[in-house]
Amino acid sequence: MLRRYLCPDEYLEGFRFVTPDFLLSRNIRALLLDIDNTLAPYELPEPTEEILAWFQSLWDAGIKTAFVSNNHKQRVSRFNEKIGIAAFPRAKKPLRCGTKRAIAALGVPKEECAIMGDQIFTDVWAGRRIGIRTILVPPIRDRRDIFTAGKRLLERPILKYYIKKKEEVSDD
Repeated sequence: MLRRYLCPDEYLEGFRFVTPDFLLSRNIRALLLDIDNTLAPYELPEPTEEILAWFQSLWDAGIKTAFVSNNHKQRVSRFNEKIGIAAFPRAKKPLRCGTKRAIAALGVPKEECAIMGDQIFTDVWAGRRIGIRTILVPPIRDRRDIFTAGKRLLERPILKYYIKKKEEVSDD
């Protein structure tokens, strides 16, 4: 179960490393995105110029994008005002409903889709459950509540397992 549902396909240092070349080399033509702690900290209400430029680079390469967030509509709408992509707030990840709706809205086969986020138990698991590639990035800034701290503790052994398996493959 660990590998099948919780290990990401890729683990990168941040959204900046998810370039058009990276995605296209993996035949990814649509990217579903989390917002909070993936692209921006919770406290940042709007995207920075760097985030806007990153989106533009994806669009220039023909990569479609959509937000799939567990956050409320007001948060997602405010962050999306300057970006203007399809957005699915309260997606209930890791349930399939929000992710399925986003893929359908983008009109791309799921074999050409990926989801990127900062949490194994929401973003990675949602992608795995629906059968799309998963990209995990470290959280930009964690909330300091007990629930989030607990999830991060549970994620640690999964990340260790992932890193160990990647190292074994690269040693071969």
